[in-house]
Amino acid sequence: MTREEQAVETFAKGFNCAQSVLSAFSEDFGLDKILAFKMTNGLGGGVRCGEVCGALNGGAMVVGLNCGYFDEKDLEQKGFCNNKTYEFIERFKEENGSMLCREILGMDIRVPTDFTRPEVRERHDSVCPKIVASAVRILESMEFESGSQG
Repeated sequence: MTREEQAVETFAKGFNCAQSVLSAFSEDFGLDKILAFKMTNGLGGGVRCGEVCGALNGGAMVVGLNCGYFDEKDLEQKGFCNNKTYEFIERFKEENGSMLCREILGMDIRVPTDFTRPEVRERHDSVCPKIVASAVRILESMEFESGSQG
């Protein structure tokens, strides 16, 4: 099963978009899948209020796992990872039209009870799997083989 298929299947099981994206890559970095699910629980639905898409948030975490810096003196790696995060965001926006959950869904979901409305659930079920797949495809196509720690 590809990472894209895995992420979409995870989403179909009821996990949110951030959980689905990060978990598809977690084992590549020795990150326990349960921990990945827990870390990203609050990021779905645009941090539960329609803001930055959870698939984008989960993807940004994957970028960090790929190239994040951990030595405070390594400004080269910090800059490299910042640029890769920006690249991911720009490609995500280009492919999906926005980075905001409510804009991608085309519905205002700023209140937690908004997620229970049938029309929101319908959009969620039809739109979000495509967004999850998009985030995974973008991440898989990115080059992370540079930077001082890469």
